[in-house]
Amino acid sequence: MGYEWEFGLVFKYWDVLFDGFLGTLRVGIVSLILGAIGGLILALMRMSRYRLLSWPAIVLIEFFRTTPLLIQLFWIYFALPVVIGITFGAYAACIITLSVNSAAFFAEIFRAGINSMERSQWEGGKALGMSQSTLMRRIILPQAVRRMVPPFLERSFELMKGTTNVSAIAYADLLYRALELSARLYRPIEILTLVALVFFVMLTLTSMLVRFMEARLDAARL
Repeated sequence: MGYEWEFGLVFKYWDVLFDGFLGTLRVGIVSLILGAIGGLILALMRMSRYRLLSWPAIVLIEFFRTTPLLIQLFWIYFALPVVIGITFGAYAACIITLSVNSAAFFAEIFRAGINSMERSQWEGGKALGMSQSTLMRRIILPQAVRRMVPPFLERSFELMKGTTNVSAIAYADLLYRALELSARLYRPIEILTLVALVFFVMLTLTSMLVRFMEARLDAARL
């Protein structure tokens, strides 16, 4: 006997899944913004010639890049409050974990983009009498950003997919709502298929938008 699909039943509870989708966006977008800002700061710290700045950045980057995201989430949500005596809500723990984890990966993207700039760009800025910070802000970063777009976009996709881990601490994201609905309707195949389709559509449209913007920027330079 073949499996009888019941997507119609699932669609009756679209509001539950939509609420979870909004929860995913709240975590993903905020973490992406904070992670990008933190990543730039960590990259500049790691590239600093002062070890007091570079070594802490190296340790943090390598730790969060080489340990599982779920373990980091559990540690920040359950263990960190015991250590510092401050309890985090599920949303705050998700934001902290995803932001710092993303910052560690974004830092390497920024560092690679900055290091890829030709030596002549640095020397030209110094010849004009620019300080290191002015040179970085006006010449290096604007050009390096274009080279960072593909890996930055890829890492952003990984971040959005990684938001599914937050359901493990009962944050009401898309997966958590989907699992709740599965337990109620006993239709996990249909519900999880819809979750996969939501991520597919969301990330595909985002990729198309970014590629379109890249093409427009390239055309404007010609």
